[in-house]
Amino acid sequence: MSLRTSAILTACVGGAHAVLFLLAVWLLNQAPGPADSNDEVIAYYGSADKRLSILAGLYVMPFAGIAFLWFIVALRMWIAAVGSREDALLSNIQLVSGILYIGLFFTAASANSVVAVSVEFEDGAIDPVWARLLPQYGNTLLVVFAIRMAGTFVLATSRLILTSSLLPRWFGYLGLVAGVAMLLSATVNPWLTVMFPVWMLILSGLLLNRARQIPSDKGMPEPTAFNEPRTSGY
Repeated sequence: MSLRTSAILTACVGGAHAVLFLLAVWLLNQAPGPADSNDEVIAYYGSADKRLSILAGLYVMPFAGIAFLWFIVALRMWIAAVGSREDALLSNIQLVSGILYIGLFFTAASANSVVAVSVEFEDGAIDPVWARLLPQYGNTLLVVFAIRMAGTFVLATSRLILTSSLLPRWFGYLGLVAGVAMLLSATVNPWLTVMFPVWMLILSGLLLNRARQIPSDKGMPEPTAFNEPRTSGY
């Protein structure tokens, strides 16, 4: 794989994850909230048309996770290719936090959709208490835990960007600010989930712009030892 292809692949799967994640979260958050009455909750889940949005979000979310897995691997290859040297600690933190992020938002999507799935496929009874409680549990998992792991991923990636020639340094510093905000924000407001995909979209745009500057025949450099510097014009 050429260096240019690696950059384009990283940008495309990163952008795909951001778009699919935002779409899935929006669809899953169509469910009734704590302020809705029992009759409104029962009417919502009793309607096949209204349940469809939650079920659609449930099926979109796995593809967001698959895109992010590709993104992690492609980004690590790209950073290793253009970085001055590999930082094993940051690289491993980046990988583990990314995997935990996927697992947590999968679990959150399951919690948000379990009532709709039960009614749709098992003709389950609609308990208004659980129908309100489970989406709150899912949103807590997403905002408090998954986004914290995303913040850790952003911090590790931004530090790697600052120690390499991968992207402009301003984006590395912006990522540090965004990562700290995701880690320390004391809120369960779903709007916090927008920060990470927006960061991903900016990263994908910068990578696409960088890819245009790389000759199409530029190959990936050979692996080097940890303490040996890499040299790259790109």
